[in-house]
Amino acid sequence: MVTIRQVAKECKVSPSTVSMVLNQTPLSSYIPETTKQRVLQVAEGMGYQPNPFAQALRSRYSHTIGVMVPDIADPYCAQILRGIENSLSRSSYLPFLVDIQNDSSRFKKYLNVLMRRVDGLIILANSLSFESELLSALETRKMPSVILGREPETDSLSWVATDNEDGTRQALEHLYRLGHRKIAFIRGPSLIVDSQHQWTGICSFASAAGLELDPRLVATLSDPFSSYEGGYERTRQLLALNIPFTALVAFDDMTAFGCIRALISAGLRVPHDCSVMGFDDIPAAAFYNPALTSVREHMEELASTGAEILMEAVRASRKNQAVSSVHRKIKPDLIIRESTAAPRSSAS
Repeated sequence: MVTIRQVAKECKVSPSTVSMVLNQTPLSSYIPETTKQRVLQVAEGMGYQPNPFAQALRSRYSHTIGVMVPDIADPYCAQILRGIENSLSRSSYLPFLVDIQNDSSRFKKYLNVLMRRVDGLIILANSLSFESELLSALETRKMPSVILGREPETDSLSWVATDNEDGTRQALEHLYRLGHRKIAFIRGPSLIVDSQHQWTGICSFASAAGLELDPRLVATLSDPFSSYEGGYERTRQLLALNIPFTALVAFDDMTAFGCIRALISAGLRVPHDCSVMGFDDIPAAAFYNPALTSVREHMEELASTGAEILMEAVRASRKNQAVSSVHRKIKPDLIIRESTAAPRSSAS
């Protein structure tokens, strides 16, 4: 690796002169233009490449962005990470990924470390991300940050989230237009804000359409939860009530997969005996049997939007400029596949 000292020796100037020219410091304005051009030409000819670690020490900026995900094995995370990577690849910043594995203590530890080492933070949120002391830490340190996938209960942090209310309105409207009136629901865990927004969308459409929701046909995943197993167990509990229903709306796609397994295990056919609706539209949804009707979250768009918001905040921070928090909602789309159909006339 070619060093500044070697470039300086070739140019017959001091290493400090070369450093000022290559790093475009304010003092370089006092260096004659002919000397600066000579340094640049020699450095390029020798194949000089700046040392990013040395630059970081000098500038106090690491040129890295911390990216925290709740569970890297979750298909949802993979699509988010692709969107983040695509955006950061067009900048001078590199992502530094940590997987908190749905562990609160791990989240706290990694957050404290990252806030001392990176220039900004992207947090793919779940219920663990919104403990009050953690939100307080982000606000107090005033580090550029953006929350993806959740709406924190504060206006001071930037966030980008799917419009969950709109998504579940679309889902329920689809089932309603098919003719379903006896519909069961498996809500997300109470700690997850998405679940509340989804339920608001469901109630909003039901109220407008005059659709009666049977509270006995509403089950809730536990905290913490595994959505596949949770969907399976909650569906079995709903079936055990012996209250007829012709459709089931699940919190997310993994929950819906568990629901379908439970229905089939009980001797029911999907969608002939019961339609099933998911949420997220992870890649596996299109290849499941039957292919799952789902509300598609535009995860890469969500992630790239969040990354762009963060880049603006980082640039403003480096210039000591004030920056306002940004809040964005990404509208989802209904993807209709084989898991939903009109109910049998005898069951509707």
